[in-house]
Amino acid sequence: MGGSSKFLAGLVIGAAAGAAIAIFLNTEKGKELVADLKSAAGKAGDELKEAAKRFGDELDEVMEKGKEYADNLGQKMKNTTQNSN
Repeated sequence: MGGSSKFLAGLVIGAAAGAAIAIFLNTEKGKELVADLKSAAGKAGDELKEAAKRFGDELDEVMEKGKEYADNLGQKMKNTTQNSN
């Protein structure tokens, strides 16, 4: 089979598969499948947003603790240098 024959065969098979999918999606089961997929995608998106919010909240908390630690360390160093003079 030559290159152009393979291309045409692929084109025909792709068109047939596309037509079959289009017909299926217009059936009641196909419409249910699309609705289920949209619902699942929406739920996944909501869960991702919530996880990102929790991550952001935890990151803020860690940053605040890190800032407090750095401030305390700086104060200790300042006290140590003042006491050693």
